[in-house]
Amino acid sequence: MWRRVSKQLQQTLIRCRSDLILNRSVPILQQQISRNVVSSNPISSYTPSFLFTHHFSSDADTILSKGKKKVEDVMPIATGHEREELEAALEGRDLLDINHPAGPFGTKEEPAVIKSYYDKRIVGCPGGEGEDEHDVVWFWLEKGKSHECPVCTQVFTLEVVGPGGPPDGHGHDDDDHH
Repeated sequence: MWRRVSKQLQQTLIRCRSDLILNRSVPILQQQISRNVVSSNPISSYTPSFLFTHHFSSDADTILSKGKKKVEDVMPIATGHEREELEAALEGRDLLDINHPAGPFGTKEEPAVIKSYYDKRIVGCPGGEGEDEHDVVWFWLEKGKSHECPVCTQVFTLEVVGPGGPPDGHGHDDDDHH
């Protein structure tokens, strides 16, 4: 019996997929499932309506298209990094854009600029392209200081685009009381 109910549910969901794609709400799906699957089950007259009480219309797309909104309008419980990403998306910028720097080979005259939210950041240098490529060399890049890769001599500088301060948030880098 469960195979038949499961197969009927699967067929109903496939038929309802086009309704969901067209931003129709789930109560339509609930009615079709209740009518086609649950009512055909002779043992149970129970309708699982509590499972389908939410609407799957694209609320985020609707909210974003109406103008300036807050994160709470899109996702009220978002916190931490997820909230920062949503705030950036609402402002039209990519929060993670700074994680993939690209540009010309850094020289002393024109160093490769690496963006950071803090006053220092760990950076990896893979070298230049082609024959100039080398194993990744990792180093700390600090605000106000240039760094030259010891393998390929590429030069890097740090541009702070966030609040600044140390990455750990304490602000006591010189105190060795750990």
